Amino acid sequence: MDSLRGQFLVAMPEMGDERFHETVIYLVGHSDEGAMGLVVNQSLEDMHFADVLEELELGEKDDIIRLPDTIKNREVLRGGPVQKSRGFVLHSNDYFNETNSYAVNEDICLTATLDILKAMAFEGGPHEALFALGYCGWSPGQLENEISGNGWLTVPFSRELLFGLPIESRYDAALARLGITRATLSATAGHG
Repeated sequence: MDSLRGQFLVAMPEMGDERFHETVIYLVGHSDEGAMGLVVNQSLEDMHFADVLEELELGEKDDIIRLPDTIKNREVLRGGPVQKSRGFVLHSNDYFNETNSYAVNEDICLTATLDILKAMAFEGGPHEALFALGYCGWSPGQLENEISGNGWLTVPFSRELLFGLPIESRYDAALARLGITRATLSATAGHG
């Protein structure tokens, strides 16, 4: 199977693992060594970006309080079940730290260090970003088996799907990119 890095996975209705019910996952890595992705359509309830800044002491309390609501109230995504306390930022390539950022493709990068959180809060960058706690991981061959077992659909990259749409509409939008809806989505695969 060709690498799916930079594409989306959309959970099928009969996905056996309830943690992934109606999830859209952006794959940041996929190779013979396994795969890694972040859920991009589920936020953590009762947690916002300002809460993370305060907890990590990334700014004075008064400075955090004065942040614009669009920054303070930014949603924190449930990135996946692995290392749920570790933060990851998917972002546009206008922010890139040579030692800490990883280019997923020519448009999207991943950074998992505190410097990007400070940049997002106090320095105006990157232009587009999602912050998630935790990630999804697959061992070698596991994702391929789940796809062939009708656990996931693959959806080509879309900047709008990643950054432009409200979180709650991303599942339906991902299906629409394949020309299907929840009503027409079949739980059984048609392998020929």
